[in-house]
Amino acid sequence: MFPVLGLAVSALPFLDPPVAMGILFLTLLPSTVQSSIALTAMAKGNVAGAVCSASFSNLAGIFVTPLLVSVLMTGKQGGFSIEAATTIALQLLLPFITGHLLRTVIGAWIASQKHLMMVVDRASILLVVYTAFSAAVVQGLWSRVSLADLAAILVVSGVLLALVLTLTALLGRWLGFNSADRIVLQFCGSKKSLASGVPMAGVLFAPPQVGAVILPLMFFHQLQLMVCAILARRYGAETDRAQMDGLAMASV
Repeated sequence: MFPVLGLAVSALPFLDPPVAMGILFLTLLPSTVQSSIALTAMAKGNVAGAVCSASFSNLAGIFVTPLLVSVLMTGKQGGFSIEAATTIALQLLLPFITGHLLRTVIGAWIASQKHLMMVVDRASILLVVYTAFSAAVVQGLWSRVSLADLAAILVVSGVLLALVLTLTALLGRWLGFNSADRIVLQFCGSKKSLASGVPMAGVLFAPPQVGAVILPLMFFHQLQLMVCAILARRYGAETDRAQMDGLAMASV
């Protein structure tokens, strides 16, 4: 669903080609892991389902995203090759596998260092984004992206997020999912990973293109966190009220 929406949105005539390319790339990325799980838990959804869904999306995205980029963005990017695939696997897949293999060795210690892990997690994402974006600024990003482009990115990102949240909510009802699973579908299905997207962009696109490509992703990432946090609190409160009503009826 996301790539189809991306193709439609990137074809809008008022979008400059670099912005359109970035929006299309955004729609080809996998879901987030940490925020999808955290928001699902906040909304009282199926956390186990969120873990499986978000993890599978990220693993599949390591292979599917470069393939979709090579098919849908031919002539717009630096090209996909075995070397690019190897680099992406080393940056994203190898750490994932290594972490799971070491879980029995360091898992307990990691679990006891939640504050430290939060700092490391956020700092690593910040460094990845800072490095890619700083290089783009040095190479003249702001000479290619105007204030009008930034406004267009913000508006299009908001509309795209609203569409996806609405469609995933309707799809969950149409499939007959219960409330907890509809929450998983909506939150995991509407997210896009900044942590995966920036390294992939650095590998798949030429250095002068990277800044413009990740700009829509940065806007969308912040919007999805803010909007979904509001939704998660509302869903959680509704679940709490329903449970309280159920207990009250049972006591009667």
